Amino acid sequence: MLLQSEWMTFDIERRRKPTHRESKIMGKSYKLFAAALAVAAGMTVVSQALANEVIVGGAAMYPTKDIIDNASNSKDHTTLVTAVKAAGLVETLKGAGPFTVFAPTNDAFNKLPAGTVESLLKPENKATLSKILTYHVVAGKFAAADVVKAINAGGGKAELKTVAGGTLTAKLNGSDVILTDEKGSSAKVTIADVFQSNGVIHVIDGVVQPK
Repeated sequence: MLLQSEWMTFDIERRRKPTHRESKIMGKSYKLFAAALAVAAGMTVVSQALANEVIVGGAAMYPTKDIIDNASNSKDHTTLVTAVKAAGLVETLKGAGPFTVFAPTNDAFNKLPAGTVESLLKPENKATLSKILTYHVVAGKFAAADVVKAINAGGGKAELKTVAGGTLTAKLNGSDVILTDEKGSSAKVTIADVFQSNGVIHVIDGVVQPK
């Protein structure tokens, strides 16, 4: 136990102002601590950003990039990007939007009759190509949960108005969202909720077409 005189000495020592040297050390320690906190916070932000990324076609889809910039990095969507360029829709899909894009893969385009894609890419078929591509686009940002909610609210189906002016019908098959076009053909959403700075992409395994 400390005697009263020893306690007073200890208490005075404890409460005295730090020396200049001690203050400098404390200041450096505070700066190091603050820097460590900043680094930790930065790592948390980076980790959260990475957690929000989806890999499509072997590439990370960054929610800070637009639809065209992300799609251009996907090796599964080279045909789609080529078609978008041929149709003159690049600037549209780089716009503020927001847009919901149902994006067919290369394999989806390969399911079309032989020669179809090559024919559509010709300059004289630009209007037809543009109509088909914009039939895959819905104005607004609709996540998978929004589409499912609309399906449930519609008694098992939801009619999505496309930028082309036509209608896509969305239904559920188990946990899968199935799109049916105006010709009766269907496509399944294989990767949902690929968020972009100007909307969202849902990857599909077929090309849907208007009448």
